[in-house]
Amino acid sequence: MLRLATGVPGSLVGDGIVLSTNGAALSDARNRARTFDFGAYLRTETVGGMVLLAAAAIALLLANSPASAFYTAIRDFEVGPHLLHLDLSIGEWAKDGLLAIFFFVAGLELKRELVIGELSNIRSALLPVIAAIGGMVVPAGLAFAVSVGAPGHETAWAIPVATDIAFALGVLALTGSWMPTAARVFLLSLAVVDDLGGIIVIAVVFTSGLDLLALLAAVALCALYWFLQHKRIRSSWIYVPLALATWIAVHSCGIHATIAGVALGLLTRVRTDPDEGASPAMRLEHRMQPWSAGLVVPVFAFFAAGVPVDGEALTSMFADRVAIGVMVGLVVGKFVGIFVTSFIAVKLRIGDKPSSVSWVDMGALAMLGGVGFTVSLLITELALEGAAAERAKAAVLIASAVASLLAAAALVRKGRRLNGDSADETGGNVTHG
Repeated sequence: MLRLATGVPGSLVGDGIVLSTNGAALSDARNRARTFDFGAYLRTETVGGMVLLAAAAIALLLANSPASAFYTAIRDFEVGPHLLHLDLSIGEWAKDGLLAIFFFVAGLELKRELVIGELSNIRSALLPVIAAIGGMVVPAGLAFAVSVGAPGHETAWAIPVATDIAFALGVLALTGSWMPTAARVFLLSLAVVDDLGGIIVIAVVFTSGLDLLALLAAVALCALYWFLQHKRIRSSWIYVPLALATWIAVHSCGIHATIAGVALGLLTRVRTDPDEGASPAMRLEHRMQPWSAGLVVPVFAFFAAGVPVDGEALTSMFADRVAIGVMVGLVVGKFVGIFVTSFIAVKLRIGDKPSSVSWVDMGALAMLGGVGFTVSLLITELALEGAAAERAKAAVLIASAVASLLAAAALVRKGRRLNGDSADETGGNVTHG
């Protein structure tokens, strides 16, 4: 897609390339601008959010239909070499493998915001970190308090600690497209931090055998990636095998493999050199974001959301204190933890709230924090077994749906009010003229 370059008169910038506005170049730019760009279409967050939610809805329908056995057979079908523990089910490949690409794109965006964007100010960067910590501690405490004494409560407190980045941003894109960029950056940063917190919980609480040799290999590979970035090496023939090796090392050491994506994203260079049209982070984000939105996240959602939710399951779920604790933690704990800690941090001048984001907006973003899907389902599988795990999974899905609907209602209501105010102002101006 093309846009006018600020401060570059008589030129156009497209995908980091400056084009002179003369003759054939301008004609070619116009022709390309008229051509439907499917990648740009997938980069639209609203479209990505719709594809994501559609994939989750289809999975739920299949899992609760006569085709459930076929769906389960595909999800649980194992493929891959036994070497390095890569004989995974298709569902695990989606969760551990494909999702690492999404986390890589999220890491790229977060790094850009930290270095040259909205979070380059230390107090602005601290706010989502503080909010994320509150959004982990309060839900975990509430879940533990509600479920204490019930079977599985010793580890089930960890289930509501994480916010699902993809689903939360998808809901925000669908219902809050009018929100300023700073709101999306805040939610992205918060979700990345508490997903990392969730992965740390997994590493500390649920990792029985950490392979130190594989961990050292992962650290060394990440260091090599940073060194190559620092030396301005640009060949994909080096980076693709290096990224795969890093993923395998992280997966083999017993830590959730998606951390490899975040790590490499944060190590990618975001500042543009004088001889570059765009930085490596910008180029990679531009190329990979459509794949992430159009394939990676929907495939993961399709295999993760297929949880049986019938009348019997719902009845037993509401009689299970662990499941109730999960729902309370996600719906109430996330909102209270994120909003209250953000409010306190701003009032104590520890963190800075974006001036374009009101406290009402912050409330909606805090409610979106209760969309716990990816890591919450992962922790459920690690913390519980059998019917208890199925009930907790259903609780995660229901709580995430409730949080999504409450946040969406608040966002849509304010969006309509803003549109109404804009229409009134436009009408007033026209009448006055």
